[in-house]
Amino acid sequence: MNVLILGATGFVGSYLMERALDAGHDVVGTHYHATIDSSEWRPFADRLVHCDIRYREQLDRVIGRSHPDVIYLLSAQSYPALSWQAPVETLETNVVGTANVYEAIKAAGIDPVVVVACSSAQYGEVSVDDVPVKESHPLRPMHPYGVSKAATEMLALQYWYNDKIRSVCARIFNTTGPRKTGDVCADFTQRMARIEAGLLPPVLKVGNLQTRRAITDVRDLASALELLAERGQPGEVYNISGSRAYLIQDVVDLVSRHALVPVEVEVDQALLRPSDEPVIFGDSSRLVAATGWAQGVPLEQTVVDMLGYWRQRFPRAGAGA
Repeated sequence: MNVLILGATGFVGSYLMERALDAGHDVVGTHYHATIDSSEWRPFADRLVHCDIRYREQLDRVIGRSHPDVIYLLSAQSYPALSWQAPVETLETNVVGTANVYEAIKAAGIDPVVVVACSSAQYGEVSVDDVPVKESHPLRPMHPYGVSKAATEMLALQYWYNDKIRSVCARIFNTTGPRKTGDVCADFTQRMARIEAGLLPPVLKVGNLQTRRAITDVRDLASALELLAERGQPGEVYNISGSRAYLIQDVVDLVSRHALVPVEVEVDQALLRPSDEPVIFGDSSRLVAATGWAQGVPLEQTVVDMLGYWRQRFPRAGAGA
């Protein structure tokens, strides 16, 4: 099977690249502003093509070369905080870029399944009474990134309705794992590895520990996206969320339990946000019913693997002796 992964040097895309290659597929990936270390994508560098999805001619070349049966649309400006600083770039990349992908598919005259990476940020703030949130919940995004992802999804669905391009939309909730940066699990595990290496004092600084987050391991997310490519209904949207909402305190406890040195946990006022959703948790029953997906990696294993990942980058003195 021919597979095209748009955004292959991102966190999720790199896992999909590896899995597709291991499965024996003919895989092409695109790269532009990689968000993972080059050591992670160098093993499949010969399968990569430079492509900025804001430019239609670049997509025409990639799709013309790969003739994909499946396209994973992961290319995006994917940082909500950055979207406040760069709203126009966010919209150009995520919205105009999505339209360019679909127009290139039309021009190529091919009939792929397109799995579109959407986001739980599309929901905006959700009342505790409405969690776990279902796909039928109104979309009220609270920042330019969330708006761009809602528009991405609407474009994907209208190309199915009007042009019969088989679009399957995945609303992705909190996902983490080795290679991840910029989320609470990555932050805690990276700082713990630096503490163990003697690069930081033995104090793990934290923010609000009472919010709750459903957390999915990236390997389970990659499995869900593959299952949607195979069994998802075109024109449908699916939540991909962990099946349990954890307190951030639970994450801290796991990191501390597997630490190699004793640490003190200290609340840092600078890490407290003016507002913070009390719970982010999605109902994945539609996904499970359609594909049979189930989480296979427990949170504790995710934390252990993330600690191992960062320890390789911040080794303790004498660890290899």
